Amino acid sequence: MSESAHDRAVVVNAPPSPDDGLTPAQLAAKYGLTVSGARPSLPAYVRQLWARRHFIAAFSRAKLQAQYSQAKLGQLWQVATPLLNALVYFFIFGVLLGARDGVPGGEQNYIPFLVTGVFVFTFTQQSVLSGVRAISGNVGLVRALHFPRASLPISFALQQLQQLMYSMIVLLVVLLAFGQVPAWSWLLVLPILVLQFVFNTGVAMIMARFGSHTPDLAQLMPFVLRTWMYASGVMFPLQHMMTERASLPTWAADLAAANPAAVFMDLMRFALIDDYTYADLAPFPWLLALGWALFAGVLGFVYFWKAEERYGRG
Repeated sequence: MSESAHDRAVVVNAPPSPDDGLTPAQLAAKYGLTVSGARPSLPAYVRQLWARRHFIAAFSRAKLQAQYSQAKLGQLWQVATPLLNALVYFFIFGVLLGARDGVPGGEQNYIPFLVTGVFVFTFTQQSVLSGVRAISGNVGLVRALHFPRASLPISFALQQLQQLMYSMIVLLVVLLAFGQVPAWSWLLVLPILVLQFVFNTGVAMIMARFGSHTPDLAQLMPFVLRTWMYASGVMFPLQHMMTERASLPTWAADLAAANPAAVFMDLMRFALIDDYTYADLAPFPWLLALGWALFAGVLGFVYFWKAEERYGRG
């Protein structure tokens, strides 16, 4: 303790602090402080996502309801849009270009073949497009709230799955109208959709990370997806076109049919259309579907998680 001569004020010298000389990193470690928004460990990240499963489901439902809220036909556009696309493809490919040739069971199966392909591919197409904008289109939400960012691409993929459920009702009517009788194979639709949902979610997370710092990707992806659609046999029997019309070797047709979009479409056609057999599918279709789902799902999740702390910044 000391006393100044000027105003007789008493000045008390504080004792030295035990934190004197510690760096900011040492202080943070001493008191258990962490960086705000730091990436959690992978197991912790999975637990955080599971804890927010109700938010993911509610967010996907809200997005689905708001998607056509300004249109007079409202949610009917969920089914009308792919049906109109199928009608255009039927006229161009089925009527003008003769794509009905080679459809298993004959030309009478072309419309069930086409509608199934359009609905199944649209599920993947819209999941990927939604994934591209999952972060960049929700920057305000990402910056305002703390939550695992993977919730967004997952919820968008779930939204597309819910939309597909409405389309499946129409697909059922189309199948019955063209003579397809319900069979036990129709139960295969459930595992096919589960595998495709896992695949779509993984790809959506990959595209969400790309799209978060590359806005122009949203303009490029429609062209990429349109090319993928033509290369997957949505509107025509892929193997027939490649081997019979293009005179390509069988292994080339099998390689093209092994791409994930074609695998999921052909499995769905196999499940729903009586005349479809394993001979009309790529070799080992179920192994391919499982492999694509696990590959895209695991890779997409880890790849997205790696950049968790960077989303919404800059």
